[in-house]
Amino acid sequence: MRKSLKVLFGVVIVVVAALLYAWPYVEMELAGFANYTEQDKREYEFYTPDILKKMPRITENYDFDFANITGPAKHVNAVKFYGTDNTSKIDAYLTAIGYKKQDECDLNSSCWRASDPNETIYVGILTGEKTVIVQVVYDFTHNVSRAN
Repeated sequence: MRKSLKVLFGVVIVVVAALLYAWPYVEMELAGFANYTEQDKREYEFYTPDILKKMPRITENYDFDFANITGPAKHVNAVKFYGTDNTSKIDAYLTAIGYKKQDECDLNSSCWRASDPNETIYVGILTGEKTVIVQVVYDFTHNVSRAN
């Protein structure tokens, strides 16, 4: 009986440890919104797409946002650069990696697209502030409409 209790106790400890380790990731997966910096390593690695990780840092003062809009239909990842209104380095970066600036955009910003039909990049300047915001919008509803 004692040996079986030791084994049971060991299994319980392993399960509890696994849950404690995984819980922050479960919370992030279910989150509707997150605001974080590059120093928040877990959030930065989990939420930030490669395109924003490699984005030129045009100021030293910046942070990131993630939003899950209308359920799983859209994810918006953004980086905000404070203290500037110059987007030339970002525009050059997007051009260099194969994105094309679109003629029309539904927001007060410039829109960029590459080969992924679900992804649009918005580059804009917040009105009245010296803040550049770069949003990567993943619209998963395109897959649904094409499947029907």
